[in-house]
Amino acid sequence: MRTPDMIVAFSKFIENPITKFELKKLLEREENGKTKLENYLLAYSEGREVRSMHYKLLKKVLEKGLETFTGGGKERLREALKDPHFRKGLASIVRGLAYFGVRKPFTSGAPFLIVWDVTYACNLRCKHCYANAGKPLTDELTTEEALKVVDTLGEAGVAALAFSGGEPLVRKDILKLIDRGKDYEMHVSIATNGTLLTKENVKKLEEHGLDFIQISLDGTKDAHEAFRGIPGIYERTVEGIKNAVESGVTTCISMTATKLNYKDVPKVMDLAEEFGVNYFMLYNFIPTGRGTFEIDLTAEEREELLEMLWKKLNDESAKVSFLSTAPYYARIALQHKEYYLATHFYNARLEGRLTALADFIGGCGAGRFYMGLKPNGDMQPCVFLPLKLGSIKEFKNGDEFLEFWRTNEVLEKLRDKDKLEVCGDCNYKYVCGGCRARAYAYFKDYLAPDPGCILYA
Repeated sequence: MRTPDMIVAFSKFIENPITKFELKKLLEREENGKTKLENYLLAYSEGREVRSMHYKLLKKVLEKGLETFTGGGKERLREALKDPHFRKGLASIVRGLAYFGVRKPFTSGAPFLIVWDVTYACNLRCKHCYANAGKPLTDELTTEEALKVVDTLGEAGVAALAFSGGEPLVRKDILKLIDRGKDYEMHVSIATNGTLLTKENVKKLEEHGLDFIQISLDGTKDAHEAFRGIPGIYERTVEGIKNAVESGVTTCISMTATKLNYKDVPKVMDLAEEFGVNYFMLYNFIPTGRGTFEIDLTAEEREELLEMLWKKLNDESAKVSFLSTAPYYARIALQHKEYYLATHFYNARLEGRLTALADFIGGCGAGRFYMGLKPNGDMQPCVFLPLKLGSIKEFKNGDEFLEFWRTNEVLEKLRDKDKLEVCGDCNYKYVCGGCRARAYAYFKDYLAPDPGCILYA
C-alpha cells in the first residue's frame, strides 16, 4: 500500500469514535498516580504483556503508526521508550491522537515544551530583549507558587521545561525548580547569558540533573558587548560556555540575528565549533519588548542566513548541529529537495516513508507543541507573542491545565494553518506557516502574514 493510502487508513482507524473513546480511557490515572498510558508505555518498553484491552489497543496504535510512517521497527521503539523523556513525548502524541486526531500539522495532547521566564531580573541590558528585562516584576511567583506550577505541568505530562528570563540563574530557588522538574522526569534546560556560569555554578546545575544549557553569544567581542549593553562581559560569557562544555551537560550557543550583528553570524558559528558545543541555535528576532522594528532583518537578509545555516547543516565534517527557530528553515530544506525536520527542537533528515511526517510535525509550534509562561504565571502562545491567555495559577492540577490546552480559542486558531492569511494559501503552510509572533508584532493579528518570509515580501 502506498504511504498516502496508509496515512488515510491510519487516520480512519484513529478517527473511529470507538477508537477515540477507548484511547481516552488510557488517560485515566492508576494507583501510582500515573496514567494507564504512561504505565503501559513502560511495560511495552520492557517487553511485558498486560492483560488489558486498552494495552492491546495501545500496541495496535503504536505498531500501526510505525508501519505507516517508518515501515516497522518495533525493537527500536522498545529501546527508545526506555528513555523517560522519549516516553513522555510519545505519551503526549498518543494523547494528541485521542483528543485532536490525525491533524495537519499535528497537535500534541500536552505541550512538549514550556518555556518559562522565571524572572525578569537580569544583570544585562540587551537591545533585543523581548521581555524588556532588568528588574523583576512585582508579582513574580514565590517559590511555593513556582513549585506548584511545576507540579501542574508535570501532572499534565509536559515533556520538557526550559527556564529562561531575564536571567534565570539570579533566581535563588532555581535549583529547587530544576529538582521538581526532574521529579516528573522532564527534560529540563536553562537559557542564560552565561555570565554566571562559573565552574561552581555549572557543577551545581550538573549535580541537580540539568539536561541542557543554552548560552547567548551575539557576535564577536565588540558586537556582543554593544548588543548586550555591558562592556567587558564577552570574556565572562565565553568562560561560561567553556565551563558548560567541560561539564558534559549538553551545551548550545544561541544567537539572535539583527541588523546590528548579522554579519557576525558566520564567526559565531565557527566559534561554536571551536568551543565544542553540541548545538548552534539561530534565533528568529521578533520586534517586541525592547527589540525595535529598526533592527529587524529584511526577508532577503534572513533568507541569506538560513541558506548559510543549511550549508553548515549539510557539512559532513561539522561536529555541531545547526538549528533555527525560524519556521522557514524547513521550507529551505524542501527547496533543496530534502525532507528535513529542521526545527528549534531538532534536525532530522526524513527518508522513505518518514517524508510523510514533514506536513505533520514541521512549522511554528506555538499552541501545537509549545507554550510560554511569564514570571507571574501568565500564559502566552509563545514568549515572543505577548498575548495573555490566562494564568496558570488558576489551575488546581494538571487535568485542568490540559482542559485549557485542548479548548482555548486562541490556541485552536493558531493550530489551523488553512485559515492563516496569505500563509494559508502557501504550499509550505504545514511545514512552515510563518512566524505567528512576527505577524502579531507587525499587524497585531497572529493570523496575519509573516513579513519575514521572502515568499511574502
